[in-house]
Amino acid sequence: MSVAELVFIDTNILVYAHDRSETIKCPLARQVVLDAVRAGNAVISAQVLGEFFTTVTRKIAEPLSLLAARHELTLLARLRVIPLDSTLILRAIDMMSLHQTSYWDALILSAAELAGVKTLLSEDFNAGQNYGGIRVVNPFA
Repeated sequence: MSVAELVFIDTNILVYAHDRSETIKCPLARQVVLDAVRAGNAVISAQVLGEFFTTVTRKIAEPLSLLAARHELTLLARLRVIPLDSTLILRAIDMMSLHQTSYWDALILSAAELAGVKTLLSEDFNAGQNYGGIRVVNPFA
């Protein structure tokens, strides 16, 4: 597999895949995640795992139990997970300035960059925008 095939999955896509109240986005997000997992080209970060856990246990219409969320995290941890470290944080600070993004978005971009990802699947970034070689694709658009 070439690096160009890798896709970074943002938190919102994973959350929609577990939020049954999102009757249109849930099945689409599930398919996107399933396709990436089957292709073996999905990348996430430790930040995404933490945001996912917090969101699915507290902020969706039918929150997951801690046990169910832990189980989902165990499955997601089988993907390529970019760890959070000081190098990534410093790069995120540079990305904030370069791309005029929030710290949290810059951390996502930095993790994607570190992984060599060319496609970021997200609803929260500007679809079609290119951030230093990382193209944003909104799977719901």
